[in-house]
Amino acid sequence: MAAQPSIITRDVDKIAAPTGNVYESVVIISKRARQISTNLKEELSNKLAEFATTVDNLEEVFENREQIEISKYYERLPKPTSSATEEFLEGKVMFRYRTETDQPQEA
Repeated sequence: MAAQPSIITRDVDKIAAPTGNVYESVVIISKRARQISTNLKEELSNKLAEFATTVDNLEEVFENREQIEISKYYERLPKPTSSATEEFLEGKVMFRYRTETDQPQEA
């Protein structure tokens, strides 16, 4: 995925087209962005956990070049909202509306 600028002009009609409502589209994009963000955070945490040390003394903490490179890589990735918006506009995000049977029933 190519890195996109953080701020770009979007055509509201294109965003609203799949759902017929711009607000519904934004909710779908935001939920997908949250999924992407969670996945990236878990992935980064798992990679950085390999470098975890049990040293509590600050004087003994050392700089790990590989750990820094991994962190920089994740910082350069496109923002989750940009990725989610691109996926939505390309039709790669699957969504469905809740039905009566999906609603939690009150006892």
